[in-house]
Amino acid sequence: MTQKPRARALGLPFRGTPGPFNAITDVPGVRVGFTTLTDPARKMRTGVTGILPRPDTGRPNPVWAGFHALNGNGEMTGVHWINDAGYFLGPVLITNTHGIGACHQGAIEWMIRTYDTYFREEHAWAMPVVAETYDGVLNDINTAHVCPEHAVAALEAAASGPVAEGSVGGGNGMIAYEFKAGTGTASRRVEIGGESYTVAALVQANFGIREWFNVLGVPVGLEMPVKPFRGAKEEVGSVIVVLATDAPLSDTLLRGLAKRAGMGIARTGTPSGNSSGDIFLAFSVADEIPTPSKAGHVITRHSLNWDEMNPIYEAAAQAVEESVINSIVQGEDVPCIKPVGGICPGIDTARLCEVMATYGRPGRPPVVR
Repeated sequence: MTQKPRARALGLPFRGTPGPFNAITDVPGVRVGFTTLTDPARKMRTGVTGILPRPDTGRPNPVWAGFHALNGNGEMTGVHWINDAGYFLGPVLITNTHGIGACHQGAIEWMIRTYDTYFREEHAWAMPVVAETYDGVLNDINTAHVCPEHAVAALEAAASGPVAEGSVGGGNGMIAYEFKAGTGTASRRVEIGGESYTVAALVQANFGIREWFNVLGVPVGLEMPVKPFRGAKEEVGSVIVVLATDAPLSDTLLRGLAKRAGMGIARTGTPSGNSSGDIFLAFSVADEIPTPSKAGHVITRHSLNWDEMNPIYEAAAQAVEESVINSIVQGEDVPCIKPVGGICPGIDTARLCEVMATYGRPGRPPVVR
């Protein structure tokens, strides 16, 4: 899939300093992979996104984590243990609502194979994190196109470096603010106490109605009104946000970091609608230790001081905001399956730049080649 210019390449003046890829892969060790499933003849437009927090082999090591649900009309597996223990083991997967079970099975198969020593020699169990948003407007979700092997393929494809956006992986069938959207990512660099840290986000954006849409404070949704295409006047959708950092954070601070994802999506205009599953996960790759059964009687961890967290929280809100916009500017017109004949529009980025300029925000239309 050919990628369109990202939001920064359009000249949109986002605050903060991104990492080299401006992606979640700027956090050391984090890798992202996709399985994208598109077949108009089968009414199939869906997929799986896989995130690997660590390059573990043989046995998994804990990834410290926190969870927050701003609005709970959705699913993310494994979060009960994250709330109790403050960590998880293994990958994170994002797919469509009816693909949760298939991806959970695929993740377990991948974990048993990847961490073979761990599962062969110990009484180990897999509790993968799998999240979803609904793609039934653009995809025949009831046909269950997503299978366990698609989850495995996404994890096998996971790599560092630049991350594809828009209609890729689990984001393939997603809509945000009634524009074609999907997967988006961004990162920020911050300095605290003379140390440099990265805070980064990956979103699966599938939320919002057009009149709410804001870009850097500009009411773009009101300036680019929608032609009805899906027969729903209320919001029908969700958003998954995964925040990653290499800053050492306690469980409490990671829960606080997960909450700040809500600040980022709010900057794009949403009030978090009743039908939306706005579900957020934050994890830190700092302070790696073995699995608790191998870690000894006392675990020593480090954490930033609570009073030093404001730059981290601001970086998270900035990265999530930009990730959402990145997911939208990649969109192309896509036919709906509900209702038949409807077209979900990709955003006209030239018009977006015109609207931003009208409100005194710099922007430059994409070059047409």
